[in-house]
Amino acid sequence: MNKRLQCIFLKGELPVTQTKGSTSALVFSTIAMIVSFTIWSMISPMAQDISALYNLSATQVSILVAVPTILGSIMRIPLGILSDKYSGRKVYTLTMLFLIIPLIGASFADSYGWMLFYAFFIGMGGTTFAIAITYVSGWYPKEKQGLVLGIAGVGNIGTAVAGFIIPVIVATYSIDWAFRILAIAIAIMAVIFYFGTSDREQSGQKTLKSALEPLKHQQTWMLSLFYFLTFGVFVALGLYLPTLLQDLYDLTSVDAGQRAAIFVVIATFIRPLGGMIADKFDPKKLLTVVFLVIAACAAIIAFTTGNVILFTVFCLTIAIFSGMGNGVVFKLVPMVSQGNTGAVTGIVGAAGGLGGFFPPIVLGVFKDMTGGYYLGFILLALFSLACLWVNLRRQKLVK
Repeated sequence: MNKRLQCIFLKGELPVTQTKGSTSALVFSTIAMIVSFTIWSMISPMAQDISALYNLSATQVSILVAVPTILGSIMRIPLGILSDKYSGRKVYTLTMLFLIIPLIGASFADSYGWMLFYAFFIGMGGTTFAIAITYVSGWYPKEKQGLVLGIAGVGNIGTAVAGFIIPVIVATYSIDWAFRILAIAIAIMAVIFYFGTSDREQSGQKTLKSALEPLKHQQTWMLSLFYFLTFGVFVALGLYLPTLLQDLYDLTSVDAGQRAAIFVVIATFIRPLGGMIADKFDPKKLLTVVFLVIAACAAIIAFTTGNVILFTVFCLTIAIFSGMGNGVVFKLVPMVSQGNTGAVTGIVGAAGGLGGFFPPIVLGVFKDMTGGYYLGFILLALFSLACLWVNLRRQKLVK
């Protein structure tokens, strides 16, 4: 392992200068991600309405909520690589146009099976994260990567937007029209993005072998582990909190969706702060604090789900520190393998997405088995402690 990779978590050389077109790339990529993430997260806020329509069990609901994260996670890897090799602008636009197909299909779904099928492909909305990060990072120098990628990550706010608007659309119109309205929105966004941005020069000569070169780096896998936790808990709670709040405290779908949206808003807007702090201070120490706080909060929540005030306080604390952790991790991503930011982003982003896939299913299964959710939060605390242990050993691992 070369010297640059040995100190990758504290240093990095990215010979990129900020050029004309960088601001539009950042602004339109972030807005496009907001719309795409609204689509990616739209099933959760109306899950109870779909459950009532098809008389679903808790496990079936949790699978429906979680299934969009599968494709949205796995496909981040190839789309990140394609964004490195070709034009991130074109890949982004085509991905948004693709989303129109499952959205229209879901609006005509007449069974749980068909809804599950289209929800899987709606998951492509989650891949825009890897595309946006890759596209935006190429426009900015290393000293701005933490802040800029944190700003781009604000596109995650789409999860909160879904929590606010989807229950209202469903209550005002119907489940079908929720899908149709977002199909129109993403079509408009694709056109605006394509004509509002420009391409950076791409080599187009990169082979699959060179694109997968980051898989050999320990840093790639450590960041994937950390992002599995920080982004995973963000996605999992952002998606499953509406169901959790309705079940635990008998809230309406609109009230539960809005409360979950607050969680997402906090985590999302803290993310740039985490990246900015990581530009100036030791990321290892920052991640140590993040993992300790998440572990402590999850352990407390496990035994206080009957108290809505304590549940709220510690969930929002998790929102703050998971958002900060997301920003810190992605400050480090462009430094792992110069010229392969898309590949690293895809791998790490896929890990984070998968981190959001499993918890809702686990919580649903535990609910059906035990009647409660405490075991799920205990597992979260234990996994956070495992990440803490890896982080503390990291300097030894890179020597």
